Amino acid sequence: MTAKRLTKEDIRNSTGILNPVDHVILAFKDDGVTAEAVAALRAAGTIEEDILAYRAEEATPRLRERVESASQAAGFGYEITLMRRYLAYAEQGAGWLIVYAPDDAAVQRIVEVARRFHALCAVRYHRLANEDLI
Repeated sequence: MTAKRLTKEDIRNSTGILNPVDHVILAFKDDGVTAEAVAALRAAGTIEEDILAYRAEEATPRLRERVESASQAAGFGYEITLMRRYLAYAEQGAGWLIVYAPDDAAVQRIVEVARRFHALCAVRYHRLANEDLI
């Protein structure tokens, strides 16, 4: 069963730990590199609705809020570890993408772009686990 494509509104309205099933979260050095990665994803066939781009200044406050509000129970899980990693990248000026990836072909296109633009991280979200892609 495939999860639905998320929108920025969906992300904004979600609380707690971020878990975008059937999506890949990527971080790039800065907003300029992120914009280049978006263009490459589009050129590779990813449609506009499948790509959510966030500037560092847009992502950092929300990531900080999510990390600070995470429950004590989540404090030791991999999800909170990921969120802390994301926050560290965001505080260094990283740009972000959340890309809908309902199948392996979509994931492969994303990984190729992630490698080409030296993504700081690329994490695929499954229902019960997360997978580091690079």
